[in-house]
Amino acid sequence: MSTPGTTPSPTPSAPVRIIASPQSWVEGEAVRQLEAVARLPGMRMAVGLPDLHPGKGAPVGAAFTSEGILYPYLVGSDIGCGMGLWDVGMLARKAKAERWAAKLDVEGAWNGDVEGFLADEGVKPGGFEGSLGTVGGGNHFAEVQRVEAVHDAETFASLGLAADRLLLLVHSGSRGLGESILRAHVDRHAAGGLAADSNEASSYLTRHDHAVAWARANRALVARRMLDGIGAPGRKVLDVCHNSVTARRDAQGTRWLHRKGAAPSDEGPVVIPGSRGALSYLVAPVGDGTGNAFSLAHGAGRKWTRTAARERIKERFTAESLTRTSFKSHVICENKDLLFEEAPPAYKPIDRVVTDLVEAGLVRVVATLAPVLTYKTRSQEE
Repeated sequence: MSTPGTTPSPTPSAPVRIIASPQSWVEGEAVRQLEAVARLPGMRMAVGLPDLHPGKGAPVGAAFTSEGILYPYLVGSDIGCGMGLWDVGMLARKAKAERWAAKLDVEGAWNGDVEGFLADEGVKPGGFEGSLGTVGGGNHFAEVQRVEAVHDAETFASLGLAADRLLLLVHSGSRGLGESILRAHVDRHAAGGLAADSNEASSYLTRHDHAVAWARANRALVARRMLDGIGAPGRKVLDVCHNSVTARRDAQGTRWLHRKGAAPSDEGPVVIPGSRGALSYLVAPVGDGTGNAFSLAHGAGRKWTRTAARERIKERFTAESLTRTSFKSHVICENKDLLFEEAPPAYKPIDRVVTDLVEAGLVRVVATLAPVLTYKTRSQEE
């Protein structure tokens, strides 16, 4: 594993650490972006996780700590995006994936009591409620899963889980709400930061925290719509956010922890999903969190850009073939471009990503989860 070190540069740089083994491929552009962020004013640490890959101006699969300044641009537009896991309350042997794939539809505005739902979740409306309870585009999904194997029976049982029951993993965020917040910031400050003690920072953080809560409510409503569609009850097991900025206070003062595509390691177990044709890993964080900025990988990480994935995968697969996986699971994705962009070969091997975290002493594998049905979109357009 790499060790923390300072990247030589003409300007002062925060320590940069990339947590990845020699067997893991990390694109040079992602490293360059990580090092560029480390040179920003007030930056104190930049950590790249095994799923590190280039983003729009800043890398994804990374965590950063700063002092005195916070950077909305590092959080990105999908503020509050994260993963929620539900115990479906149905035996895996009773799964009807083919039937569900034919009828499940989680598109468009929910026809229930949106204001009442948000009130129950303790969240105020944000003006984007027409999208509440929808998965969204890109790498977002809702996936019914079965337990492939249990590796830590005690931790698994402590979460109230059983090896013979189905699970539901939802990956989604704040939809247009977070984007509107970032756009307002960028219109005034471009990629610049905000003095942590300024009124503008306080205003951003208020809107940020609302988007984080709204995104959590969005995942809960996506889960409800999925569970209603398959006719099963559900119980939330966990929900974590991987796009955020939060204050961490210690004896040295206040540091601002930015996560961009990074799961928290200080909130209990998390799920690290692979592509729709790979296992997901339920893991328990270990260690004190200081060397990894209290963060973990949030997924497999892209290996190819969306454009490259479309070009390469269209040469090898038909759209129809991509609606089934090597696990015999079903994929609902009626947007053909998205189907190719999100195909399993476009992602890094999740086994390697998780192995890197285990070897770095950051996680313990609790269980592996296999896909049964992955919901992307019914829409022809994102």
